[in-house]
Amino acid sequence: MKPIAFSAFSCWLALILAAFLGIHITGGFMRSQNHTLIFTKENTIRNCSCSVDIRDCDYCLANLMCNCKTVLPSTMVKTTYNSHLTIWFTDTSLLEILLNFTKVWDLKLSFCGTAPLPTEYLAIWGLRKLRVKKVKGRFPEQSVTIYSGNNNEKEDLLAVHNKDRQMLVYISFLDTSLFNGYSLLKSYSVENISTITEHFPSLLYSEVSSTPGNKSYVVTFIY
Repeated sequence: MKPIAFSAFSCWLALILAAFLGIHITGGFMRSQNHTLIFTKENTIRNCSCSVDIRDCDYCLANLMCNCKTVLPSTMVKTTYNSHLTIWFTDTSLLEILLNFTKVWDLKLSFCGTAPLPTEYLAIWGLRKLRVKKVKGRFPEQSVTIYSGNNNEKEDLLAVHNKDRQMLVYISFLDTSLFNGYSLLKSYSVENISTITEHFPSLLYSEVSSTPGNKSYVVTFIY
């Protein structure tokens, strides 16, 4: 698999033109530390560390202004994102590799493709807040907050609350078809779930079939 060939000259030209026209190419500094941007294009993945917020789906500026590297899908490993993560994607196959059963607190998803997406469900651990941008930004950005955590607590990403001595494990199921057109981003949560496959047999996720001891799932559906 060959890496994406990016034209450095074209990118610099676009950067100079944007500066000349006074076009804002960033949304300001996100935080004092870098945030992660991952984008997929033509069956390849670029993993970037950015100190500023890049305009959605602007691959050229992302490669110029962020520290990026190409990653083969076959080498991707599950990791934990305990700060802001942005993903630009064009299809669900690579998005599934990046997100399914991944631990993410603060997530933004931007759809940079044109074809309608199928109805698939991605499982995301510990998701607190989600922002979505649909159909190359033709619709306003929408967001939903699953729950709020206390930044001062030294808490586990999966079990973030201790309620009545029962540890709650948060998992969200994201319907990918929500990116196909304009509709309000919605979510609903179900608490006190001990076995997901019994309560929601159509999901068929063996990795989340049961919780040991005093743990219980909080299952959120985002659509």
